Order: sequence, then C-alpha cells, then structure tokens
Amino acid sequence: MKIMVVGGGGREHAIIKALKKSEKCEKIWALPGNGGIAQDAECVGIGATDIPAIVEFAKNNPVDFAVVAPDDPLVLGCVDELEKLGIPCFGPRANAAIIEGSKVFSKNMMKEFGIPTARYEVFDDMEKALAYLEDAPIPTVIKADGLALGKGVIIAETRDDAKAAVRSMMEDKVFGESGSRVVIEEFLTGPEVSVLSFTDGKTVVPMVSSMDHKRALDGDKGLNTGGMGTIAPNPYYTKDVADECMEKIFLPTMNAMNKLGRTFKGCLYFGLMITENGPKVIEYNCRFGDPETQVVLPLLESDLLEIMQAVAEERLSEVEVKFADRSACCVVLASNGYPKKYDKGFEITIGQLADNADFYIAGAKLENGKLLTNGGRVLNVVASADTLREAIDDAYKASKNITFENAYCRSDIGQRALLALNK
Repeated sequence: MKIMVVGGGGREHAIIKALKKSEKCEKIWALPGNGGIAQDAECVGIGATDIPAIVEFAKNNPVDFAVVAPDDPLVLGCVDELEKLGIPCFGPRANAAIIEGSKVFSKNMMKEFGIPTARYEVFDDMEKALAYLEDAPIPTVIKADGLALGKGVIIAETRDDAKAAVRSMMEDKVFGESGSRVVIEEFLTGPEVSVLSFTDGKTVVPMVSSMDHKRALDGDKGLNTGGMGTIAPNPYYTKDVADECMEKIFLPTMNAMNKLGRTFKGCLYFGLMITENGPKVIEYNCRFGDPETQVVLPLLESDLLEIMQAVAEERLSEVEVKFADRSACCVVLASNGYPKKYDKGFEITIGQLADNADFYIAGAKLENGKLLTNGGRVLNVVASADTLREAIDDAYKASKNITFENAYCRSDIGQRALLALNK
C-alpha cells in the first residue's frame, strides 16, 4: 500500500516508523515531513494546512490510504476532502474534530451528557469575563476556545494574573481568533494522565497510558511547552481508574458524539486528571498527542496500518490491538531558549544507539546533506525496557549520543512516576 501522512513533526516520524513495520506498507509520502523524516519517507513540500494542495497531490498520485495527524488540518476538513476523492483516511472529519477545535463545544457536550469535568463558564464579552473573575475562586484556569498550538491554557495563581490572561486572549489576540471566546474553569488538582485511544465510533480501544512533562524546566518549573518528555505507562492509571474511565468517560464520549451526529473515527486523546472525586476530563484532542505518541507506539506489538484501516472501515472490534508489557521514556532535545527565542541551523550528529532506543526528528531540515536544527523541539530520544527506571536510564544514555550546539533537555523526565511507583 502507498500511504500519505500529513504532518511534519516528531509525532509524524513516530507514526511513519510504526507504519513502516507493516508488511502491507510499500511507500510513504510525508506532507511536508522534515529533514529527519526524509530518511523514512518521501517528503513533499506541501504544508499540513494547505488542504487544496494536499487534495491535488492525492489526485495526481496513487494514494491508497491517508493518515492526517495534526489538529489544524483535521479541524479544517482535510479528511472530508480526501474522502470525497475516495481515499480512505485515518482521522476524524471536521464535524468530529471540533471536540478539540472548540473547547466551548467539548465543555458543553460534557455537561449535556454528564461526562465528569471541571465546572466552567463561557464568555465572548471581555468585560463580563473580568467581572466574573472578581469573585471567582483562585487559582483558576483560562482557556482560549480554539486551537492555539497547545498553548492556549493559562493557570492563573492570582486574580490579577487571571484578568491579564483574559485581556491577552480577548483584547490583545495573542492566539488570534481562537481567543475570541474563553472558558474560565475550576482549578482541579491531582495526577494528570494522557490516554490515547483508537475508536471507529462503535468501539473504543485505549492505548497504553502516559505522563507528559509540559514545563520547560526541571521540577515542573518554567513556561508551558508542547511537551519536554513522556513516560508510559502512567503509574497513576491503575486498573480501577481505567475501568472507571471506560464506564464514565470513554464510552460516554463516543456515544455522545454519535448522538450529536459527529461520529468520531481516528485517535481520540483523553487528557485526564485523577482528582479526589475520581477521574475528570481536562481536555480532548482529536489526534495522537505529541510527544505521547513517541512512547506509546514503540510499545505497540500489533500492526498499526491494519488497526488504522479497521478504524476507517468501522471494524475495530475485529482486529487485535496489543501492547508490550514494558515501559518507555521519551526525552525531548530542544533548542536552548525554547519555548521563547532560540537559534537554529546547527548540525545534528547522531551516534550509535542501543537496540532498545530510537529517535524521532521533530524540528530539523536537510541542507547539503547535513541535518540542521530548525525548531524549538528538535528531536525525541526514546527507549523501552522491562522497567520504567531502565527505560529512563536508557533514554538519557541514548540522548548523550545525539549532539548539536545549544541542545537542552530536562534532566528529570519520569522522576514523578518513579516516586509514585515507590510509594
């Protein structure tokens, strides 16, 4: 089969490497891909949000199957347009991708169908939002309604911070039109868990749970980022928690989307918090998470392409989805200064990695045969092992064999999980 993968980051590199393991996989195009992905797929210089150009490419090439990985093209209707050409796709149509594309939609859906989440209010008038904050409990959470590169959420520790967050979104338009409406939400406490799931609208199959590390600096300090590392499985996601999530969150979400005429087919991401009152939804994503995908897919023992085809054909219940009983750790090597200002264009040198380690390129370009840094998050170094401690140690060992000027990584990925395991 000839496969087109839309996207060009570390998540897409992980997906492509997993797809390549399938005996059915004959060729992969990546649109646009990146300098590292070019080692595993044919990169085509078409941006992930250029839907007309993606459709034109699909018309002119023998694409048998498409995987649309990032949120933006999903929300813009990339799957809808490709399906019109008769190309089967993994990924939700636009009317289902709204579960991530609009936080107001997802919060209202959860409220209507009794899916546990934080209490909230929605505002499209800044003055009314500011007035509400005069008496709102602090800390509080301010969320831009639309997509904001994973950065449209601000946890405000003081009333002044909360008001500043509202003004930055609604008046200064730091997230563009995504901040025209805001959700002001109850601040929840407890361990966070990410659960990616395959769903075809009839069946939900959760993947291995994971734990993201969003803050830029050790000790969960510094600015929020797209993610500085992950581990899997998440020790807080016990069998009892998993059963409760299936009963109260996963199946009700799938059924709610069906009832609303927005059947979700693809990867549905559940961002959860395990509160003292049980698990609650913090957010939904309409696609594989980044960098959660980088620790989940290396543990998948089943054929990813077969699973994706089964999702597209609404026969997920007929295929085996099996994960190894192992652990994985992903360490993000970033450009120093990320997520603010950083320099690019430094050569990346990749040495020999152990058999249980791999890397996924997130932000790099090929120039004169050299791989150069071209982003904030440059690459992901991943290792899997029988225990979490071994996976963490091996991921950091492997990261020392990949070098570039101004490289930076957190040194404590997975330490919170180890503490939880040792309690």
